[in-house]
Amino acid sequence: MGGMRVLVTGGTGVVGRSTVTALLQRGHAVTLLSRHAGRDAAQWPHGVTPIVGDVADPSSIQGAADGCDVVLHMTAIMDEHGANTLERVNVDGTRNVVREAERAGVRRLVYVSSLGADRGESAYHRSKRKGEAIVRQFNAAWTVVRVANVYGPGDEQISLLLRMVRSLPVLPVVGDGNQQFQPIWHDDVAEVLARAAEREDLAGRELDVAGAEITSQSDLIQRFRRLTGRAAPSLPVPDFLARIGVTLASAVGVDVPFNESQLQMLSEGNVIDAGRENATITVFNVTPTPLDRGLAQLVNVQDEQMPDSGVGPLRRRRYWADVRGSAKTPESLTDDVCEHFGDLMASFIDMQSEPAARAAIEEGETITLSLPLRGHVQVRVAERDARVVTLVTLDGHPLAGAVRFLSEARGADLRFEVQVYDRAANMIDLVAMRAFGDRLQDAAWHALVQNVVARTGGAAPAGVQQESETLEETQAERIEDWLRELVLERKREEAGI
Repeated sequence: MGGMRVLVTGGTGVVGRSTVTALLQRGHAVTLLSRHAGRDAAQWPHGVTPIVGDVADPSSIQGAADGCDVVLHMTAIMDEHGANTLERVNVDGTRNVVREAERAGVRRLVYVSSLGADRGESAYHRSKRKGEAIVRQFNAAWTVVRVANVYGPGDEQISLLLRMVRSLPVLPVVGDGNQQFQPIWHDDVAEVLARAAEREDLAGRELDVAGAEITSQSDLIQRFRRLTGRAAPSLPVPDFLARIGVTLASAVGVDVPFNESQLQMLSEGNVIDAGRENATITVFNVTPTPLDRGLAQLVNVQDEQMPDSGVGPLRRRRYWADVRGSAKTPESLTDDVCEHFGDLMASFIDMQSEPAARAAIEEGETITLSLPLRGHVQVRVAERDARVVTLVTLDGHPLAGAVRFLSEARGADLRFEVQVYDRAANMIDLVAMRAFGDRLQDAAWHALVQNVVARTGGAAPAGVQQESETLEETQAERIEDWLRELVLERKREEAGI
């Protein structure tokens, strides 16, 4: 099939990003419709045309489908926030997209629904069921793809459960923890949806898409315990208390792996019913990624946590030493730090915290550390040059930001410097950082600089020096732009498009 132009709505979440990439890799052009389309499209170097619009506002999306062969409608919300209600986004938004597709003469529309939407009674499932009814009135070919729980970097359920296993001393489990669901790896869903956009023989079909294995909260916790080496005990929470807890947690901005709709979906069972086919395999000929393999990948592919996602002021802290009498060059010092990073870190930070943890620095690698009172956190190597290394914090870290290691000649001296740019990840971490985290971080970076000085064979007469400042708004914006572009460049290289 020749290349098509596909209008993708909602191509910014874990499923959307992977699906846009899959479409581009198959030779198609994408028109990306989202509220921040210009920023969202920057992660793909070419092939994506951004259109800023909100599906709930019909005037803002007029013209979006012009020239498109297919519309792939993915935009949906599971939680209501202010004016963004399930009715406005999932129902009215779908109606607006269908009308725009009809106006533009689009010949096929693929609607991404949710597994169980045809029978589930959660508010979310009811809204998706209404969306399906609207799609069936489309005046050309339509296909409904009901997708199970999708897991991948940044998903709001299984990734969050992983972060809880890594960080909490006790794990709350809803009910008995054995409610069943059938998750599917994000790349598998992307392949399914890309093929659905291409297929002309699926008109009028309603297809269930899921992984091959059925799991539960308790089962996932056991698998994550093996992958992370963490063995926090589980604490069963009755359903009614869990619902209250979800409400309270949301009120103070704390993420939880299952919201109220998802709790109801769990209680209803979120699996493909007996006697119904799993279209992943039977229709789209996609072999689902085994759950163990997907979870093993998940532990190292969490999203970067940019400074602008945090709270409080953006701070810059510097720790450095000027070394005399070292035979090392700035380049050889950087090489040494990267190779022996695990040995150079403070003794109270465990660099071998998980079975698959890496202690050396290589560009693109994820490094997992165990911090006192915090559990396991991760950073990613976003940059590794001859004299500069940049590590970016990942979801689940108490800080949103980056750490840089710099080596440079200063006359006859050799300077090694650590620069930290960060905000607290959330309000709870902001309080914790002020209470003890700042002192812990100071101790960690002092220890690293001292250990690097010792490895040079020289001496630092002035010892380890330190300074800290709160950045002004314009300075903070420059740092955020620099880090965002650094991360986007790595993502573009990985996509290989």
